[in-house]
Amino acid sequence: MALREVISFSINTEVTSTYFNELLVFIYQNYILPSYQSFTNIRRWVVDDREVLAFTFLGPQGLWYIDVEVMAGNPVHVRIIPSGGDVPRSVLNRLKEDLIIGVQLFEEKVRRTTLYFAWVQREDMVLEAISQRRKNIITQIFRGQMLFLFVIFITLSYLVFLIFEYFNITMLLPIVLVISQFFFVLFSDKIVMKMGDWPITPDNPNVYILQYHIPPEEIEVFRLRYTRSVLLQMKREIYERTLALGRPIDAQTAREVFFEHGINCRPESLSVKTFNIYHIVKSAAETFNLPIPKVMISNIIIPNAAATGPSPSRGLVLITTGLLVQLEEEEILSIVGHELSHLRSRDPLALYALSSLEYLVRVYFFLPFLLYFGFFYFLFALTMVFFIAKFFEARADLESAMRMGRPKVLAGALRKIGFRRLQIERLHSNRVGSWLGMDPHPPLYFRIERLESLDESSRIRHPFLRSVLDCINGFLSTLRA
Repeated sequence: MALREVISFSINTEVTSTYFNELLVFIYQNYILPSYQSFTNIRRWVVDDREVLAFTFLGPQGLWYIDVEVMAGNPVHVRIIPSGGDVPRSVLNRLKEDLIIGVQLFEEKVRRTTLYFAWVQREDMVLEAISQRRKNIITQIFRGQMLFLFVIFITLSYLVFLIFEYFNITMLLPIVLVISQFFFVLFSDKIVMKMGDWPITPDNPNVYILQYHIPPEEIEVFRLRYTRSVLLQMKREIYERTLALGRPIDAQTAREVFFEHGINCRPESLSVKTFNIYHIVKSAAETFNLPIPKVMISNIIIPNAAATGPSPSRGLVLITTGLLVQLEEEEILSIVGHELSHLRSRDPLALYALSSLEYLVRVYFFLPFLLYFGFFYFLFALTMVFFIAKFFEARADLESAMRMGRPKVLAGALRKIGFRRLQIERLHSNRVGSWLGMDPHPPLYFRIERLESLDESSRIRHPFLRSVLDCINGFLSTLRA
């Protein structure tokens, strides 16, 4: 490393300008103060009306140090200046990740006192909270917890087993269950489509997001005064004065409606984002040489996306408004590319075949042994199924990075929406558990490091084979660490 090499990067933030200074205070209180013995030379100043927090991170025995400058704004600009080439690269990467996570933690804090409205033109008005039952189902889908589906499948199998035992035809039961599960996969696009709130079409391509940061000292009064029905009325009035008249959502109209309902919000506390979701999905589909899938928006705060369907021609992409709140357009594009990789390779069918094969082998070959080793078998079988599923997720990351040509953008998007998981994975024991847990996704730290090591022009001949080897090597390196 060259002497005093400057490492600069930016962090896009969803918070408005009213919170920029508080962001620096948050970083100071929650990152620097808890480990004050590792920091020195802490100071703040103003440059072009933007506040800067600067500090020095000290290495062991004073062998080296790192100067850091954080300039508030959107984006947040960060400069990391190591004292020399003896500063470990791992420390620089950890410092960078600490600051990114710090911004995400602050955003999460602000989100608790933020009002969100989302619209799709010519669609029914839906408030940002949905029925708890449907929310729980969608949450399980978006979190990738295949275990949820396994539990449902096993529960149904026992119920059907009792019926088949009554008619003394239990040997046919496994085949019937596998066939029924196949029909679930075959029509998964139609099933999941029912769980969404708004379809996105060429004639109706945009999603509008408005956020109002409520002052923390007013949040309790706000919750008591503005019930769901009042908020829905405010949302409807904003729609009628903008989209219903062919105008886009704008902050000034929102302020007028808020004022009429007794909310005198400051302009810097309000922001509006507009996304042409159809264009984003179309662009990704063209890059993958796929037909444009159906697109649904689910109006929940969970930041994620999912793809389902038995084939690319019957594919469906489900996107949450929470993802649109937290990410920028190119980050959303990279996430959609990940989902289209699943459709292109027919991963839903592949995972169905994998789980069905395990089930049939268990019933027809290992059933006598399950009375003695049932628990250990289930633990081993499920671990293997989920581990193999990680190959598909790693391949989807790789294909999105290669086809979109933006591996670091995808890495940044994953870091934003998974910062809590990154914190958990910092402990070695949690990293091992992430590899062996009932989750089809590889550990997030592995996915991010792998993407950031790729060159933007990287071309890999066999992405799936490469992903298999990467996952196995990643797991083994974790065991050796």
